[in-house]
Amino acid sequence: MAVGKNKRISKGKKGGKKKAADPFSKKDWYDIKAPSLFSTRNVGKTLVTRTQGTKIASEGLKHRVFEVSLADLQNDEDHAYRKIRLRAEDVQGKNVLTNFWGMDFTTDKLRSLVKKWQSLIEAHVDVKTTDNYTLRMFCIGFTKKRANQVKRTCYAQSSQIRQIRRKMREIMVTQAQSCDLKELVQKFIPESIGREIEKATSSIYPLQNVFIRKVKILKAPKFDIGKLMEVHGDYSEDVGVKVDRPADEPIPEATEKLALLF
Repeated sequence: MAVGKNKRISKGKKGGKKKAADPFSKKDWYDIKAPSLFSTRNVGKTLVTRTQGTKIASEGLKHRVFEVSLADLQNDEDHAYRKIRLRAEDVQGKNVLTNFWGMDFTTDKLRSLVKKWQSLIEAHVDVKTTDNYTLRMFCIGFTKKRANQVKRTCYAQSSQIRQIRRKMREIMVTQAQSCDLKELVQKFIPESIGREIEKATSSIYPLQNVFIRKVKILKAPKFDIGKLMEVHGDYSEDVGVKVDRPADEPIPEATEKLALLF
């Protein structure tokens, strides 16, 4: 073999192995902020890849859905069985502003409610709030023994179940259509709708454990930053005061301005 030929034999493969970079070095942490109707505003943190070229970090964060226990949002363990879904609507600095996006029950709570010797009654309805959110609400309830009842079971007749279901739908529609999303969520937290259903159906058949067990948002209106700021309580619209020019004040001519320039 001629001297000086095939110089690359000892050098190994061209291009070599790429150094494995840590993917987390290209990511940033953002704080998740819950709406002002919850007592705890800082929900947690979320990761996103830093802005690079046409891929903008804030666009990657928008419309992410976070599931949080209501016990954490309200600092009250009595609400531990409720899960609240929050959707990222806007990014301001290092804060991700979220809005209510649904509610659900934990599986163990639902399982604990279902028992023998009683009737389970469920109803669902699609409603539209005053601020144009379309929601689907699911209600659940169970029959209970009447006072001084000796009989072991407390099953409702199918006609009574139909009446109760109709009443459930009526109350859910009237409660949701008369307020906006923020006010409706404030009704879900203390379970005021469930108590109202219990009261209204007591004449048909006494009920217990009546809950709005699930809420889905089917359709949301077009994004409005002003409305989001109202929900977060940091919003105060300051448009300033209109100033009128005095009628007698002379308007300087364009020629005078040119003269000053030269």
